[in-house]
Amino acid sequence: MSRSILYALAAAALFGASTPVAKLLVGEQPPVLLAGLLYLGSGVGLGLARLLRERGWKSSGLARGDWPWLLGAIFFGGVLGPVALMYGLTQVSGSAASLLLNLEAVLTTVIAWWVFRENADRRVVLGMVAIVAGGVVLSWPGGGGAASSGWGLLAIALACLCWAIDNNLTRKVAAADALFIASSKGLLAGSVNTALALAFGAALPAVGTLGLSLLLGLLGYGLSLVCFVLALRGLGTARTGAYFSTAPFLGAAVALGLLGESATPAFWLAAALMGLGVWLHLSERHEHEHTHEPLEHTHRHVHDEHHQHAHDAAWDDTEPHMHWHRHEVLTHKHPHYPDIHHRHGHGGGSR
Repeated sequence: MSRSILYALAAAALFGASTPVAKLLVGEQPPVLLAGLLYLGSGVGLGLARLLRERGWKSSGLARGDWPWLLGAIFFGGVLGPVALMYGLTQVSGSAASLLLNLEAVLTTVIAWWVFRENADRRVVLGMVAIVAGGVVLSWPGGGGAASSGWGLLAIALACLCWAIDNNLTRKVAAADALFIASSKGLLAGSVNTALALAFGAALPAVGTLGLSLLLGLLGYGLSLVCFVLALRGLGTARTGAYFSTAPFLGAAVALGLLGESATPAFWLAAALMGLGVWLHLSERHEHEHTHEPLEHTHRHVHDEHHQHAHDAAWDDTEPHMHWHRHEVLTHKHPHYPDIHHRHGHGGGSR
């Protein structure tokens, strides 16, 4: 489980640091073009990485019913979300934009709890409140934010809503190959936005700016998404979103150094609140007797207590490995998160 937490924090760090850097680039090219190039960099880079890893093309492992979830995630998170953010960055300071991204975690969690009925314990809720409170402190007048356009703020709020929907839709396909998910989103969304920008008269930037845009997309959007998907497998949407909500603080910290802004006492208070929130999540213990319903899917796994199955084809005892497998009904009790194997209801007894 600790590996999943590290994946979530790594995703937050990569994405958080990318926002102030994108602020530097958005003045040199139209928002739609920059959004397209960021995702193209992600898609091309991760696509090549997957081809090298697999030594050629390999099936995605997605079932037919998974494609609508993935395409929905690409539309909201890859096409609409980044365009809204890039437009917002033309109207809002880098540090203020980073702080406003706290809204993504809140909306992600609300959708996970209310729409997809994901369980949340008291410590998770309190941790989320502490992290968001840190963002509120930073965003408060005099707390380190800067005066910004109302339309810019609305655009970033829209981007957060798009990514919150994306996060919950991506959870539905989190068992599939993370590199395939991230590279597909990058290639499709990046191609759409880049083509639209060029069709409406935008011109590609200078080679240096173009290369930096593609590299930023690979790290801040592509690799960040891979880490996010891997975290979803082990933590579920709400908890991954909570850890990811440290991204605005990390982005604000980078903006302070990159843009030469000074840290205020409110900045350090926010850091303490966010640290408290992460600690509450790290110290969570969720344990009760639960029943696993029959489930078939494919993902990398080892033969632990949740993976006791036979192999139809010859197997050389290598672990972890990946293949289509079936989980039979199993009732037991152990500490767990709402990962890809623990999406059950709660009638009581959890803590």
